Amino acid sequence: MIRIRGEKDLGIGAIYLALGLVGFIVARSYSFGTAGRMGPGYFPTIISALLIIFGLVTIAKGFVRDGERIGTINWKGLTLVTLSVCAFGFLLETAGLAVALTALILISAAGSERFRLEMKPLIGLVAINIFCLAVFVGGLGLPLPIVGEWFK
Repeated sequence: MIRIRGEKDLGIGAIYLALGLVGFIVARSYSFGTAGRMGPGYFPTIISALLIIFGLVTIAKGFVRDGERIGTINWKGLTLVTLSVCAFGFLLETAGLAVALTALILISAAGSERFRLEMKPLIGLVAINIFCLAVFVGGLGLPLPIVGEWFK
């Protein structure tokens, strides 16, 4: 008889595996390309494959090593993180990347019991915004609006 020794490892491994499989299946409909000339399916396929590998390793760890039991579900955190992703998707085109990132970070951070809106987190918020704008818009040249239609 197989005994589960780490419920949290088994649970998170199953989530990684499920997300990786779904991403891999969806990415199959896009052209893959090569490492030098990546197609739209390249990045999702690689990330999905990594999720599948991490999921399998974590599931195996749940059977081999003792770990924590699964406790109660943090419904507040789960709800706010989900809401933050939805807000990001809604705000990206209408308000722009800077506002969408700010909403994503603040709403998801509010899901933590330890989050306080103080100077240090605000500096981190500004730094993450600048980093993401520099990397995704400046460096990679993604056609994301920095400022959306609402502010023009």
